[in-house]
Amino acid sequence: MAQIPNVKHSKSILWAGIFLVVGIYLFAQRPTPLVDSESAGRVIPVEKMFRIVAAENNAARELYTKNIVGYGMKVGLGFSEKWREADVAAGPLPALFLREAATSIQKSRIPLGLFLGSDFPIARSNNFGSAQAERFKMMRASSKPQFFYSPDIKLQVAMFADLAVAPGCVTCHNEHPKSPKVDWKLGDIMGATTWSYPKDKVTLEEMVQIISAYRGGVVDAYEAYLAKAAKFSKPPEVGDRWPEDGYFLPSKDVFVKEFERRASGNTISLILQANSLLKVPD
Repeated sequence: MAQIPNVKHSKSILWAGIFLVVGIYLFAQRPTPLVDSESAGRVIPVEKMFRIVAAENNAARELYTKNIVGYGMKVGLGFSEKWREADVAAGPLPALFLREAATSIQKSRIPLGLFLGSDFPIARSNNFGSAQAERFKMMRASSKPQFFYSPDIKLQVAMFADLAVAPGCVTCHNEHPKSPKVDWKLGDIMGATTWSYPKDKVTLEEMVQIISAYRGGVVDAYEAYLAKAAKFSKPPEVGDRWPEDGYFLPSKDVFVKEFERRASGNTISLILQANSLLKVPD
């Protein structure tokens, strides 16, 4: 007698397939132009997408800030806002690492915007616009992310608190000659990582491509740092060791593997949690 398909088992197979597709795609290729969201059946609210890329970003920034910059400064590696200048033997500060990633995303044709702003920025270009400034005040008061449509730029926007997660963040801002605030402490909200996107929902396929674009930006940013480090008068040894072991830098593959290890489990979990939000067959 033919067996009646088990509904839970069918959904498990479906989500196992999603897990496999996402896992293979994220680092396997650069994003291709996005599919039309109206033609796909699985739809995720943009807020969910923002939360997923924000979690990815937290993993990447913590890895770079603590394991590259934090330990790197202790063993003699330099990091500077002028790192692009030929005579400066330094890598990008965490905020500039994020800017490198954002520039790469912009070049990918995925319409995801990424901006690090503050109400006490060192560079004027990091000031918030009027609508975002009001939302940031609300976020600073509540410590909760803000999700809204910004009419001035006609985009969906998400703001997540940018915290002082490492002593180097605090020291750099407190000692910078152009810093408008010099009493930062660990754990302070120093600004906001701000994301933008033109639509209020995305398909699962778009979600995967957005994550891929973000991860591609992280890879490009780290490769730019390695290229600069290779030109130092005393270049660090690049391989499978990290600055906590001495004057070393992990290779691109080692850095990416660690980033993926930290980010992927949480990302897949967040995507699977969207089960109740996706239009999937019972």
